[in-house]
Amino acid sequence: MSVTEAMEEGEEEQPNSGDEAEEIGKEAKQVEEEYSWPVIRFDVPPHRTYHFCRQFRTPSNPNNFLKGVKWSPDGSCFLTSSDDNTLRVFALPENGSDHQESVGDEAADAYSASNVVSEGESIHDYCWYPYMSASDPVTCVFASTTRDHPIHLWDAASGELRCTYRAYDAMDEITTAFSIAFNPAGTNSPLAGVLATFRVSSGLVSTPSIHKGFAIVIFAGYNKSLRVFDVHRPGRDFEQYSTVKGNKEGQSGIISAIAFCPTHTGMLATGSYSQTTAIYREDNMELLYVLHGQEGGVTHVQFSKDGNFLYTGGRKDPYILCWDIRNTVNTVYKLYRSTETTNQRIFFDIEPIGRHLGTGGQDGLVHIYDLQTGQWISCFQAASDTINGFSFHPFLPMAASSSGHRRFGIPECNEDLSIDISEVMKTALQCGVSHI
Repeated sequence: MSVTEAMEEGEEEQPNSGDEAEEIGKEAKQVEEEYSWPVIRFDVPPHRTYHFCRQFRTPSNPNNFLKGVKWSPDGSCFLTSSDDNTLRVFALPENGSDHQESVGDEAADAYSASNVVSEGESIHDYCWYPYMSASDPVTCVFASTTRDHPIHLWDAASGELRCTYRAYDAMDEITTAFSIAFNPAGTNSPLAGVLATFRVSSGLVSTPSIHKGFAIVIFAGYNKSLRVFDVHRPGRDFEQYSTVKGNKEGQSGIISAIAFCPTHTGMLATGSYSQTTAIYREDNMELLYVLHGQEGGVTHVQFSKDGNFLYTGGRKDPYILCWDIRNTVNTVYKLYRSTETTNQRIFFDIEPIGRHLGTGGQDGLVHIYDLQTGQWISCFQAASDTINGFSFHPFLPMAASSSGHRRFGIPECNEDLSIDISEVMKTALQCGVSHI
């Protein structure tokens, strides 16, 4: 895994305070006119700032590999998932945007993970609390879902388990969520107050802070259904919505990806392994559209920054499809990536300004596309292995990538493993096989 820094133009300038109001006003006006978000130059190859490899490999699991990486909403750290059923939090150093890795540093990791969380089984999905801030420890949480386990809410600072959300099937057995996502609606959430109350009960915080406002919930994807959990009510309380109606219309299969519209229009998109993507109304879960066209099961969905377009990608599918949600008859364009022969979930991401999309693939390259035209802009070699995760920093000209895929060892052929052909024929005839 590596963290790269793109070449940028434009820096934020701070106004100098003066004694006269007129001078302050002129300075503020000048700064306002000169200020702009960092413009990332994709025509210049980025340089690698940090590299992590050694801490993911252990003697007991030398073939461990990464499965994805996601920046925290405040940009203070990033979260990784790996095949050893472990989530790791890496805090970005204060001089993170100024650091540059020296040549020959590949043998050693830049620094160690600040927090390590071990799950019991394979991790299906994970996500950050949308209003996470390192300055407010109460909000420093992320959720994860693993095979044969309920949904867990983890403390990103201490690694402690905050809450558990359990879903049960018709046999009253715990059923596993395959995808999860927080709904970002509402800036004032009871989550902070409730989590503070839990921390008070464990003696971690002396005074709770209760906030009233819109409730943020967790949407979880299951087989032909969605379940909604209220974050301040851990346990087995949830609302369930079937994605298939009585006449078998709707979205079938396992709900493998969930995304919410960033402009708070009340829409959410869900991807399914049945090669379809559905768009719902968040308030009453009314099905608006079902999109067909993906060649493989949908593994990742993401809205554009303005909320007018939806991007979907699937496994064993070399194209990311762009949909205009105002006219879903046909796709707007397709973005190529090298994912024709892999079942891995390959994450892509859109930069904060919303103009470009970056995605990895099996060729070890990160491809950058212009979302206004759908044209390829550039690419750079991020690793010599499959790039399964790529994530832009929320506001700095940086990005993180994760790489790796599962490898199977082939045993060496020797005399002890040889089989007599006569024994094979005998076994085949006993099983009723006419030929081999």
